[in-house]
Amino acid sequence: VRVKRPNSLRQQIHRNLIAIFSLIFAVVGLTYNTWRNELTEDNRNVREAAFEILVMLGDLQRVVFFGHYDRDDVVGNPRNGWAYVLTISDLSQIMPDPVPTCSERLEQVWSDSWQSLGKNEEGAQDIGSAIDDCRRLTLEVLRNLR
Repeated sequence: VRVKRPNSLRQQIHRNLIAIFSLIFAVVGLTYNTWRNELTEDNRNVREAAFEILVMLGDLQRVVFFGHYDRDDVVGNPRNGWAYVLTISDLSQIMPDPVPTCSERLEQVWSDSWQSLGKNEEGAQDIGSAIDDCRRLTLEVLRNLR
């Protein structure tokens, strides 16, 4: 009668080497895939927010043009401008820096200058400059997505 000796840990590892490597590769692959999916989702959210911000900036610019140059109280209504500014501010919160800072500046400039639309050129230029800055920075963030 032959008595079986328990296998040593080294022998067990040697026998199961393929299974161990398979497990390691599966864990590494799952980790990478999860990380990549999170990055892709973050980029998708930033991209969608950036496109919406660009549309809202265009609409805000139209409000400024109609309110200041055409003195159209319907299309150039400052309440419409406020709605765009606040929506831009909300959307910018999921954007990377410097877009949130730029939208805060836009909100401040709009708050300081909207009443001067149609009355003096400086207010319209300040708002236009803030809009242009936000547009430029938003496009820069889009270009830098990976």
